[in-house]
Amino acid sequence: MIVALLQDLIKQIDDPSLRERIMAEVGKLTKQKKFGLVFEEHLPECTLLYDVEIKRGDKVARKAGPVSDIYIVCSIDESKAICEHKTDHVETEFALDDLVAVAEFGEPIYPYLKPVDSVCKAADSNLWHTLIEADNYHALQLLEYLYAGKVDCIYIDPPYNTGARDWKYNNDYVDSSDAYRHSKWLSFMEKRLKLAKKLLNPKDSVLIVTIDEKEYLHLGCLLEEIFPEARIQMISTMINPANVARAGEFGRSGEYIFFVMLGGSTPQRVKLSREWVSSKGRTHTGNIRWDLLKRSGTNAERSHSPGGFYPIYIDNETGKITKVGDPLSPGISEAPAVEGCTALLPIRQNGTEGNWQWSSVTFAERMALGRVKIGGNKDKGFTVYILKNGEYSKITNGEFKIIGHGINNEIIVDDNDSEYVMATPGDIWKIAGHDSTQYGSRLLGNIFGERRFTFPKSLYAVKDSLYFFTANKPNALIVDFFAGSGTTLHAVNLLNAEDGGNRRCIMVTNNEVSDTEAKALTKQGYKPGDKEWEKLGIARYVTWPRTICSIEGHDVNGGLLKGKYLGSDIPMANGFKANVAYFKLGFLDKASVRIGRQFKEMLPTLWMKAGCYGPCPELSGQQLPVYMVLTENRMAILNDNSCFAKFAEEVENASEIETVYLVTDSDEDYRSMSRELEVKQTYQLYRDYLDNFRINSRR
Repeated sequence: MIVALLQDLIKQIDDPSLRERIMAEVGKLTKQKKFGLVFEEHLPECTLLYDVEIKRGDKVARKAGPVSDIYIVCSIDESKAICEHKTDHVETEFALDDLVAVAEFGEPIYPYLKPVDSVCKAADSNLWHTLIEADNYHALQLLEYLYAGKVDCIYIDPPYNTGARDWKYNNDYVDSSDAYRHSKWLSFMEKRLKLAKKLLNPKDSVLIVTIDEKEYLHLGCLLEEIFPEARIQMISTMINPANVARAGEFGRSGEYIFFVMLGGSTPQRVKLSREWVSSKGRTHTGNIRWDLLKRSGTNAERSHSPGGFYPIYIDNETGKITKVGDPLSPGISEAPAVEGCTALLPIRQNGTEGNWQWSSVTFAERMALGRVKIGGNKDKGFTVYILKNGEYSKITNGEFKIIGHGINNEIIVDDNDSEYVMATPGDIWKIAGHDSTQYGSRLLGNIFGERRFTFPKSLYAVKDSLYFFTANKPNALIVDFFAGSGTTLHAVNLLNAEDGGNRRCIMVTNNEVSDTEAKALTKQGYKPGDKEWEKLGIARYVTWPRTICSIEGHDVNGGLLKGKYLGSDIPMANGFKANVAYFKLGFLDKASVRIGRQFKEMLPTLWMKAGCYGPCPELSGQQLPVYMVLTENRMAILNDNSCFAKFAEEVENASEIETVYLVTDSDEDYRSMSRELEVKQTYQLYRDYLDNFRINSRR
């Protein structure tokens, strides 16, 4: 408002030179001021480096305390450390086992992917999904290196910030007593969404975000700021038909889903059960819809389209169109009579003269294509119906099969399936399969036999959301960096099983324990990082067990899963033909990295960048190979340039190789070797591991 007023006042300045100078200065001010969504810019989140050995001079935090409460290690004496608080400089003695190394924002950290486990149900398939146990902020930074601009779909179900102690900022739970909880949530989400944007294919991709009424307004504004070029639509969806009562409020039965569509991304018309569409009115019903030829609404008077006022002659006995007359001259309101026929003119219900939507020439052409039919009779009156372009395209693209023609050559089609329709739904979803209690909580209960996760999404709600944007992308790359219980990967596997797709999913989740469990574990003397603590974290206690069970078709006790997946004949006990590799994102100490270890640690990252083909390769021992040609993984790596000739020969003979990594500090050598290799893509790696995978640095 203020800027707009200033601009109006500036325009009134007569001196053009002065006017331009002032306008330029105001423009600078507007760039400094944040308009629209305004929130507190909180301190960036710190990183816990559990894999880094603590040494003198390191920054540390207490494992059970706020990660932003930072100390500097002054000295270490066996199992104890003397530390000075970074802010007040007070020295305190801690047990070394109670501390963890910390990196602040802007300090480079060096990630690696540590293999934890894997499940292989399709040994003959090159499709490997991945689960990464990590803080999603740093996982996204690594994924940016791997897949910038290559992701087709991101689906996330972030913390809803309801006021319960269900999410952390800087390792502290945020609850309703925190005056800055909305601001912290926005700061938390902004950092991650900005990284997510770098992953998405700008030409054709979608970001899907679920939310409820606590933050949907803030989220909508934030998405508009981060994705100004996107088309953003929010839909409403019922997730609990039982309607959860709330004291002093309306009951809650639904939530919202934002779809952020980039480039040419649009929801596809897909096969849906009939509950998705209305059987009344003019909405899509899955049948061909015949519209009235007579124009209604605006521009419906004869004067608006004089050429559209012509007679259509219909045989009174058979209903067959016998003739299409020419447009009547101005002032003439009656058509010449034809014996045995009704001359139908576009007369509106109020008796005034209207017009037909098609000219007489167009009418004749499209009638020959079967796009015109007659309804009614002589006594009740005849009505002319037409197939508009959109409806006719459903026939030409094969959605409906022509089984005959009527008396006026009108197309007669056979519905594809009486139970299903081809449609793009509206923006209010009331679908039985989206019940989060029945198809979220109870489905998990069948796997675990106990409650391990609160408020899981319906498997079918996630599957449907993904399907609208990946129905035409059987090889889509899908990312979920708030993976939670693992519903997204479960949904991707179900989609692939239903349509034979080869979609690949990357899930990221931390390994936090719940607030209740954390208190109980603390009372028992356990701390984050302890085996007893970590085994109850969400990644190891929920996400990974669900992944294994859903793929292998059994519960956590080994019993076969019962029932079939909704809307299909796929038994849950069959599992899925899929493979998943489980990694933990770790961080290396810069001073302790050794040449042999570099290559071993980086292999999983290179495997992911090359497309996750075949089982992730492993390197036994610390011996650095001069080169590796891994046909099963469709990648090759050259570590010693002197062996290039032999390496190039082996790559040439291995037609499966698509990605080649060349380790050299010389850009010229890299370009020269790259030109000689006829492969899909090559990448340069530097000899020092630290130069390849440094993240978290200020840019």
